[in-house]
Amino acid sequence: MAKVSPGAFLSQVRAETAKVVWPTRKETVTTGIMVVIMTTILGVFFFATDSAFSAIVKALLGLLS
Repeated sequence: MAKVSPGAFLSQVRAETAKVVWPTRKETVTTGIMVVIMTTILGVFFFATDSAFSAIVKALLGLLS
């Protein structure tokens, strides 16, 4: 692996960073809202699934008593 001086490294980093296509503010806000919505939906889904399994297990354990 070739050794690069710190100045050359920073120059390369600056050149690569200039190639990055950064998202617009609208895209960032839209993506953030979608993440919050999907997280909420998944949270409700897993809560309902866990509650259903809990009720089933409690019912089965009640049959044993």
